[in-house]
Amino acid sequence: MMDVFKRYAPFIQDYIYRSGWQTLRSVQNAAGEAIFGTEDNVLLTASTASGKTEAAFFPILTLMEEDPPKSVGVLYIAPLKALINDQFGRLNELCQEAGIPVTRWHGDAPHSQKRRLLKKPSGILQITPESLESLMINKHMEIPSLFYDLRFIVIDEIHSLLRGDRGMQTFCLIERLCKLAESSPRRIGLSATIGNPEAAGRFLAAGSGRPTIIPRLEGGKEVWRLSMEHFFNSAPQADEDKLDVPEALSVEAPTDTAPKAADPGIGYIFEHTRGKKCLIFTNSREECEAVCQNLRQYCEVNHEPDRFLIHHGNLSASYRESAEEEMKDDDSLISVCATATLELGIDIGRLERAFQIDAPFTVSGFLQRMGRTGRRGDPSEMWFVMREDHPEARAMLPDMIPWYLIQGIALVQLYLEERFVEPPRTGRLPYSLLYHQTMSTLASCGEMTPGELASRVLSLSCFGRISQEDYRVLLRHLLEIDHISRTENGGLILGLSGERIVNNYKFYAVFQENVEYSVRSGPEELGTIVKPPPVGDKIAIAGRVWAVDEVDHKKREVYCTLVKGNIPAYFGDVAGDIHTRILERMYGVLDEEKNYPYLMRHGVCRLSDARDSFHKSGMKERPLVHLGGNMWALFPWLGSFSFLALERFLKIRCGKRLGLKGLNPSRPYYLQFTMKVSEKEFYRITAEEAAKDFDPIELVYPKEVPVFEKYDEYVPAELVRKGFALGVLDVEGMKGKVLGWRKYAE
Repeated sequence: MMDVFKRYAPFIQDYIYRSGWQTLRSVQNAAGEAIFGTEDNVLLTASTASGKTEAAFFPILTLMEEDPPKSVGVLYIAPLKALINDQFGRLNELCQEAGIPVTRWHGDAPHSQKRRLLKKPSGILQITPESLESLMINKHMEIPSLFYDLRFIVIDEIHSLLRGDRGMQTFCLIERLCKLAESSPRRIGLSATIGNPEAAGRFLAAGSGRPTIIPRLEGGKEVWRLSMEHFFNSAPQADEDKLDVPEALSVEAPTDTAPKAADPGIGYIFEHTRGKKCLIFTNSREECEAVCQNLRQYCEVNHEPDRFLIHHGNLSASYRESAEEEMKDDDSLISVCATATLELGIDIGRLERAFQIDAPFTVSGFLQRMGRTGRRGDPSEMWFVMREDHPEARAMLPDMIPWYLIQGIALVQLYLEERFVEPPRTGRLPYSLLYHQTMSTLASCGEMTPGELASRVLSLSCFGRISQEDYRVLLRHLLEIDHISRTENGGLILGLSGERIVNNYKFYAVFQENVEYSVRSGPEELGTIVKPPPVGDKIAIAGRVWAVDEVDHKKREVYCTLVKGNIPAYFGDVAGDIHTRILERMYGVLDEEKNYPYLMRHGVCRLSDARDSFHKSGMKERPLVHLGGNMWALFPWLGSFSFLALERFLKIRCGKRLGLKGLNPSRPYYLQFTMKVSEKEFYRITAEEAAKDFDPIELVYPKEVPVFEKYDEYVPAELVRKGFALGVLDVEGMKGKVLGWRKYAE
């Protein structure tokens, strides 16, 4: 065993004494052994507020002091500016004595710092993926002098980069930077929530030529305060007129049956944030705005001063920062309504409690949100508030199940029972990112032959599944639309249209800002939705149901006609990225008789009603349930991407044989439709079709171009279709499930 403390540089030992630490934490010992004792990459996973940042930087700074790098020595990449500003203070204090400069490089950082770094590259550079992209394009010639002696790349909150394009963009940039600077730094990943460390370790190491060490830490016992309550949006609540309610846990004596308010769930949050500092999480920006407005109205009605702030990605920097400053003030009793922007590690002081409205999509999101509270020795505390409208008097079976409540229980149980957290998403065909990195490479390097460009871009590890032929198709298309053009000697450069895109600051980000489409019927504008459904699908807007006739992505308009009838329709909210394991556990929640100690009185009663519906309806025995007449509901218990594949498989591959009509999905919970065949026929036909060896591209409608990622609109239609069919839809997961239904056909 190495004595890690003794190995630290004297200025670090002094810092530890000054901070009054008695001993090193296990994460600090483990990180010291891995960083001092090997030349490998290191993935550190430990709970929030366990000192991961110091654990990584103590040994790194020691090594830097012993042998000072001749350029920037450490590149620290974090997903949010707020996180960089937060860590900047801590690192600066640590590095001042050793004279190691720390520089922030993002949109809101002072220019003087950046100029100083370019003149004399040294120390630690903190940056977001988007600012790194900008640096690679705008300071291309400086990259070698800035980073030729780079020793470490530290990636904070790495779990937030494991499942989307932004993470792959970050690793493309790391690989490009190292090639340009001819440096071979070690990578250090930090995170509090990694479910499959081995897969995350492979992700961290891709293209680095080094293995990843994952120190095994002795985790202390986690103590949580959890409560989950359910509210109907109007009276009566689920426990009214019930005499024998199973004993529900009460987190604090319910003095507060929420005020007889317009919205009991919001009333409950209003009462339980009074005199406390809390975070209130919602799943979308629209909902965040609505909840904050509601809570402020409560303040007015009760003649209380306004005690609610808002924080999400669409707000200006000054609004966000004033919310962050307010949170850091330990005496403040303001609560902040937030989306995922406050899920990541900025230190927001002594937060007493987090609220979560409805179920989050992922276990990882739940754990991050939970981990925002309970700093400095108190347990983490999270109150779930699940809301739904009363089912109508003659509602169909699927409306009798409180999906968010069941999903919330499933998320919590999966983690408690088996420490499940979503693994990295691999196997994608990231054509949108391929476009982006091609344009970025040309913008930074200038003219290149097609061969040079291909060898630079396709060699990046996240494009391993993309063929040279696909790349030729992309380049030909970009020449046609003038995003790139040929010079007289056959080289490629950015075209005029391409320059307009690359020169816009929004180019640096690969994540999508929510783009709104206006919905029109004839001359009338009906409103806006976020993600337009494919032609032929239905949308609900302005209190009616409409069929989509045409989607114009350039003008961002959806044209539709009114259809009769009252059918559940698509609101343009894509149900996030929910893993199949969560849906399977939801089936378990409905099937088992278990009580959950965190479930409150209304929730216990609502769950008991739902379990009753589940058993009486036959949902337990088989996935297809008869709703009367020729109406059916299918409960496949599949995650978002296999559910999407199933929906298309039923329409496109089986629709005719089943006589399927009016297929309406509530993703990813159930599908409702009418059909002509019997139940047994349904199972037989779907299994026959699933057993056939068909090309997943057949699950894309003939003229459909399913734009999913930010730059798909500039990618040739055939590649967008291929990327969606082979990289987004989980056809294998869907087929496995459908083939399993064969037994019901006997």
